[in-house]
Amino acid sequence: MEPESDGSIAMVPVAQLYVRDVPGLSPPEGADLLQVLWCPFEHDDDGMPKTALFWRLAAAITDVLMDPPEPAEYEEDLVPEPCMIDPEQVIEYPHSGELEGELRQRVDQWTMAQIPGVEFGGLEDDDHPYNFLCIAPGWKIGGFIRWGMQDPYPNPCPTCGTPTEPLLTIASREWRSDIHHWIPYEDQAANISWGAYQGGPSTPTQICVSDVNDQIIRICPVSHEHPHIQMMQ
Repeated sequence: MEPESDGSIAMVPVAQLYVRDVPGLSPPEGADLLQVLWCPFEHDDDGMPKTALFWRLAAAITDVLMDPPEPAEYEEDLVPEPCMIDPEQVIEYPHSGELEGELRQRVDQWTMAQIPGVEFGGLEDDDHPYNFLCIAPGWKIGGFIRWGMQDPYPNPCPTCGTPTEPLLTIASREWRSDIHHWIPYEDQAANISWGAYQGGPSTPTQICVSDVNDQIIRICPVSHEHPHIQMMQ
């Protein structure tokens, strides 16, 4: 859905991350704060909100707007509810679609041992139990992509051609209600009560990218000056 008016639309804040809180952030020299904004509309060219990244030095920010501009129009599902982050470091592994040959077979055998009774022959890659075990859902810095809408494909930097890397995943939900091992212990009782309905503990930001998808911002590891790219899965 595009905005009805032809005028400018104020961008809204999506994330504010300090390096002291998120060790996985790799800021440019002289910066310790990442601010992410987006236009609260899904645009026709890629079906996602347009994003803007700002790396800053927190100590240098002295003139703070008490009443930041608000968009005259917006999609309700693309204006996040304010919430605090509670970062936790986890180890991830590549999606099964990025594995080949003998390694893929070894992963299948290992997964069968973790989840007895699973038949892998009729499963699509997106439904492969390994993917639910190896890739954390929800908002995250870095990590691997849980491919599903497309097979894994390269995302080179438009400036230098270097393969880009995930910076931030903006997720429509923190977990799937039926995949319990990623649900924090303190949220499991509430998850059972809410189930798969939107608005429960799995959606603290109350945003929804397209049809409950993730929007992934990728950056060039060579230079923060190179433009970022975005994709949806």
